[in-house]
Amino acid sequence: MIYYQNKWDEGDPMVLSYNKLWKLLIDKNIKKTELKEMTGIGSTTLSKLSKNQVVSMEVLLKICDKLECNIGDIVDALPNERSGETYDSSANI
Repeated sequence: MIYYQNKWDEGDPMVLSYNKLWKLLIDKNIKKTELKEMTGIGSTTLSKLSKNQVVSMEVLLKICDKLECNIGDIVDALPNERSGETYDSSANI
């Protein structure tokens, strides 16, 4: 998981996870190299995704377009356990 702005800071309340993207690719029987080719993203961007590093919203939207999904299907914002804050899943936002 990565922290916003690609930094490890215990104060950040949320982290991002691309685990849903990898699960979706498995479900659709698509390899990472095929994702790269179908979306036109570069090798560096694919590497960043693989390492759970920050990528642009444009990249995420390209992936969603080609996989015919929504952004919530490929990325999660999760509570940062290192921040000391707790997450109440029943809270309405």
